[in-house]
Amino acid sequence: MTGTTTETLNMSSYNYLGFAQSEGECADAVEVATKKYGVSFASPRGDAGTSELHVEVENLVAGFVGKESAMIFSMGFGTNATTFPALVGKGCLIISDELNHSSIRFGARLSGAVIEMFKHNNINDLERVLRERISQGQPRTHRPWKKILVAVEGLYSMEGTMCNLPEIIALKRKYKFNLFIDEAHSIGALGMQGRGICDYFGIDPAEVDILMGTFTKSFGANGGYVAGDKALIDKLRVTNAGTLFGEAPSPPVLVQISSALRLIIGDIAPGQGQERLERLAFNSRYLRLGLKRLGFIIFGHDDSPIIPLLLYNPAKIPAFSHEMLKRKIAVVVVGYPATPLISSRARFCVSAAHTKDDLDRLLAACDQAGDILQLKFSSGIAGGRDPIPDGLMNVEEMEHRDDLAKGKTPTYQPPRWKLEDIIKRGVQDVKAPLF
Repeated sequence: MTGTTTETLNMSSYNYLGFAQSEGECADAVEVATKKYGVSFASPRGDAGTSELHVEVENLVAGFVGKESAMIFSMGFGTNATTFPALVGKGCLIISDELNHSSIRFGARLSGAVIEMFKHNNINDLERVLRERISQGQPRTHRPWKKILVAVEGLYSMEGTMCNLPEIIALKRKYKFNLFIDEAHSIGALGMQGRGICDYFGIDPAEVDILMGTFTKSFGANGGYVAGDKALIDKLRVTNAGTLFGEAPSPPVLVQISSALRLIIGDIAPGQGQERLERLAFNSRYLRLGLKRLGFIIFGHDDSPIIPLLLYNPAKIPAFSHEMLKRKIAVVVVGYPATPLISSRARFCVSAAHTKDDLDRLLAACDQAGDILQLKFSSGIAGGRDPIPDGLMNVEEMEHRDDLAKGKTPTYQPPRWKLEDIIKRGVQDVKAPLF
């Protein structure tokens, strides 16, 4: 700690739709609710902590995600940590993506079920695990599994990748397992209506058994939810330790959630929710394309508001953060053990609250820091260089890298874009599929 205060451009927070603010419809509603209800119900839901606000939010969430029923929790991490033990136990099998959040891993371990991992977003490996485990059954006894639960995330927070939901649903129909999707980062941020990964791929939410999400990211609040069939949710209400013993979500938080949901749906300030969704989609694609054209290695899907920029060398983690802070930009830098040792990265979280000027400022800062720290490992072709230099091929790009590695003078320079061209062309180019 330096004891100083610096005003920075926030590229770190999960404020995807810009609802985490001190003014506007949500903030006004929270102020009124605090005067009416106070700041806490001072009780778990099962005792005296359930109010009309809880029922209203649960109904709103269920309708928003397309499920019969939903229940809410006061903590996102605790939602997963307490839900898995209530869903499965001994004699059950959990098949989890290797990059699932620690809350899923924690809950899975608490459940007592057998846990099997599959390679990140690798459908072939998921099917291999399913075939092997179904054919062999439980350890020692080889009896059939009581339940098989496949757990994935809608949008992965360190990779910016989406789960391959259409292929997973195809496997679900074939192998008859139960599917759990953690939509902590995808709910509110993906899809034409902001309703998450099912909305993005145009898949009926009925195809997914359990939809989990948090209110921390897109809704500017805190807590989490689980949505599914009414019978399932009713069972969780009486078996989930998080709702039996944990404090009920507070009135200000509940009103923040309901106000944000109504804004997205259009019940309040019609058109504002859709505008936020469109602005987030544009900002995500614009920044991603700009960083690619500058020559950075970028992970994730085109429409993801999470944009990881690869640093690789762990020694460059504090250096990149320092260079960005010098330019008054706050970024998250991530290294081992959150990522593999040689896959250190900076992670930008895009918000609907960001303006184009904010993103242009970030691109300029990254351009400068990338040159200073030698972070531009890509040729820039991934950003769709137009026109591509005559005769440029992947083989020549590899030769260019080999020349650099051997200390030779490269035969040609990578076709990276100039910053001014990126800013000039970006608005139009994001409308086309990104390379």
